[in-house]
Amino acid sequence: MADNIKLNSISDLVQREIEKYTHHVETEDIGQVVSVGDGIATVYGLDGAMYGELIQFSDDVYGMAMNLEQNSVGCVLFSDENGIREGDVCHRTRRVVSVPVGDALLGRVVDALGHPIDGRGPIASEGERPVEMPAPAIMDRQPVNEPLQTGIKAIDAMIPIGKGQRELIIGDRQTGKTALAIDTIINQRGKDVYCIYCAIGQKNSSIAQIVDKLKQHDALKYTCIVDASASEPAPMLYMAPYAAVSIAEHWMRQGRDVLVVYDDLSKHAVAYRTLSLLLKRAPGREAYPGDIFYLHSRLLERSCRLKDELGGGSITALPIAETQAGDISAYIPTNLISITDGQIFLNTDLFNQGQRPAIDSGLSVSRVGSAAQTKAVKSVSANLRMELASYREMLDFARFGSDLDPATKRILTHGAVLMEVLKQKQYMPFSQAQEVLDIYVAQSGQLDDVAPADIHRYLKVLDGVMDAHHADIYAAIEQTGQLTDEERHTIDQAFATVKETLAREGAK
Repeated sequence: MADNIKLNSISDLVQREIEKYTHHVETEDIGQVVSVGDGIATVYGLDGAMYGELIQFSDDVYGMAMNLEQNSVGCVLFSDENGIREGDVCHRTRRVVSVPVGDALLGRVVDALGHPIDGRGPIASEGERPVEMPAPAIMDRQPVNEPLQTGIKAIDAMIPIGKGQRELIIGDRQTGKTALAIDTIINQRGKDVYCIYCAIGQKNSSIAQIVDKLKQHDALKYTCIVDASASEPAPMLYMAPYAAVSIAEHWMRQGRDVLVVYDDLSKHAVAYRTLSLLLKRAPGREAYPGDIFYLHSRLLERSCRLKDELGGGSITALPIAETQAGDISAYIPTNLISITDGQIFLNTDLFNQGQRPAIDSGLSVSRVGSAAQTKAVKSVSANLRMELASYREMLDFARFGSDLDPATKRILTHGAVLMEVLKQKQYMPFSQAQEVLDIYVAQSGQLDDVAPADIHRYLKVLDGVMDAHHADIYAAIEQTGQLTDEERHTIDQAFATVKETLAREGAK
């Protein structure tokens, strides 16, 4: 009997010790490189890998899982493949590709993974954010009705951009697409808008020039540059715009307004096509994969204006696309036109004729329209597009007719004045008040008797007079966004005095 009690006690003691004892077996999902080449590594194993997961090949070589097949995983490499050999072991990191975010990125140049490349040391980020995130839900957004001033008269008057809008800049190479975007960034100085310039496939020398110009105009302090240059591997070019919008989303969620420029998405599509073909995905039209539309739609849909309950922040996107010989009906341009909320088309012929910026008002459109304009800009530019359309039509007609009636001559004269007023030098964005002043004087016909070569001199003198003697009108336009009849009368009187003074000087 005593032996049974002793055995039971020992049995209970052993049972309690077994229950208390837990043994955690740490397992690691590893794979083996089957083949490597052209920036692609095919790996056997990694059965639990996720799409977009960061895969570690060595201490400083990483890749991303993009093809999840039955017996292998196709990984794109973010750096040189020379350090990887067949048979090497790789490891899962169990996290998707992410980038550092936070205010410390302002004024810095980073690569597509958020690593600093400007030689100014490490970045003290506020955390990390995955490069691939779902776009905000429709119910989390609000309408776009607050203007984002570009400082470019032709855009703010005819093709207005609102905070949260996606406006495509499209045209042939060397027509001023990047110049428009950089001027827009410079114009955000003092407007509490953070900017991100994402360079995809650009030359390093071009990026250095842009950084220098932003420094000169005191714009780098509120700008972050994400650079995936032409010398980088294709996966870095592919990742760059997603990294840029993730950085922007962090600020948007804090209630800030952000402007993102993607320069350019044509090169981004080519980089993705390269990856897809190397991963042996089926090619489609122009050898692009079937999901090329989704590539850009999931990027640009992340740009929006959030509801006030969520902070009211916004991301405004200015994607850039390059055309060949002005063909906007090509595959990638038509994809982007259908995704965005309008396009600014830069015409090569206008550019060669000296019309800078070379904006084609006939093919350019903003689907947000006057909802993103102040009342002052809207009132002075209401008929601008119609008058320019009439001018172009009459210009074509006048080429075949030698004897023109007075009405046609008036249309041609007035149209030429409008085209001259819309000319603007690079890196010289205008304030809203200056834009209203110039367009009002031109629209009212007060410049029609001035020689085209003298128009900008007259406007510059008028601006000086208004700034010196009627600064209250400038301040009122900036603050209220309206132009009253009394203010119009004051402008008319001031310009009449300017014309009289300059005419006397010319007579001498």
